[in-house]
Amino acid sequence: MIYLGCDVGSLTAKAALYDSEKNQLIDTMLIPVLATARASSDKVITALLEKNSLTASRITGTCSTGYGRFECSLPSSEKSEISCHGLGAFWSNPKVRTIIDIGGQDSKAMAVDEIGMVVNFVMNDKCAAGTGRVLEVLAAAIDCSLPEMANAALKGKGKVSISNRCSVFMEQDVLLLQRAGHSKKEISFAINEAVADRVKGLAKVVGIKREVAISGGVSKNPAIVRGLERKLGCSFVKLNHDPQLMGAIGAALFAARTAEGK
Repeated sequence: MIYLGCDVGSLTAKAALYDSEKNQLIDTMLIPVLATARASSDKVITALLEKNSLTASRITGTCSTGYGRFECSLPSSEKSEISCHGLGAFWSNPKVRTIIDIGGQDSKAMAVDEIGMVVNFVMNDKCAAGTGRVLEVLAAAIDCSLPEMANAALKGKGKVSISNRCSVFMEQDVLLLQRAGHSKKEISFAINEAVADRVKGLAKVVGIKREVAISGGVSKNPAIVRGLERKLGCSFVKLNHDPQLMGAIGAALFAARTAEGK
């Protein structure tokens, strides 16, 4: 039986198809969000079904998650992104017990049990500090793309620091450092260190239990990943699927568990 998970976030919309009989991921899709969550879910689901020559009638069950989970274009159940990221990461690598997810508008840390259910979590969703959004803003402030800033940070050293209390203060600190003549490498390093420190605080509240994985779009930023590993004293284990798709994958798994009574 085929199940579909849809995760509409602040920056991207993701969808995943899961075959419960084979316990196998069929395919996934990721697109930038459109003007509304409904339009985003419509587009990503339609594109994924067409790519796999499927119609909606072939889908046994669906589950939606993310900020737009109540606007999914297919009749569905819904589940929090915390539960979906936890289950998705656990399914992708069953050794995982702690997941750090850094998305566009929030960051969170979760602890899961031996069947992938979240047993503890903490979330930063009231401030952009510690999220992908603040990285975008600060990269623009130093006239860099996100990949350029990450690359510069990897070459930088900790000669300067910035606040991680608030995205507004962070931007002010960056502008002051520019005026003082500090290099992009130094400022980029400071930005990534500040974001990593903010996320480290979340992880410490949940408690770090091995193995630890990182998910979300910011997991593809090598400077953040390296900084967090250093600060947490661990190496992140590899997920066997795209870490940015954990929410959609987890949603598809929840759709299957619900329909099949697991």
